[in-house]
Amino acid sequence: MNPSLPARHAADHETHLHAQLSAFNSAFAELGLRFRWDTATLHALASIDGEAARLAAYIETHHAHLLNAYSIDFLCEAILGRKNAQAPGEWTPTQTAHHVAVKQASPGREQEGWDWSEPGLPALAGA
Repeated sequence: MNPSLPARHAADHETHLHAQLSAFNSAFAELGLRFRWDTATLHALASIDGEAARLAAYIETHHAHLLNAYSIDFLCEAILGRKNAQAPGEWTPTQTAHHVAVKQASPGREQEGWDWSEPGLPALAGA
């Protein structure tokens, strides 16, 4: 096997990952949602099959208050509609990319202790 093929595959995977993250974060901002994803967040959700299910789990866990005003289906459809307009397709994890992301994660930053919001952004009602 050509040694450059795994490196190219890893680079392509990272490019796709960053395009997906950028599209998700842009969709969140367009909708006025005060949360942002990074590679660690995406990898933490990777064990859940399907983007809509990942979004639903994330919202139910970290922003359940939104469900007082909006249905989970509405939120997922709105986010995925905007995300897919920028970066169609779904990110799927690979073992290689996971190890890279784990190494890049900051030590001492536990998922539950992260601040998922960004001050100064407009928000949906109840966000």
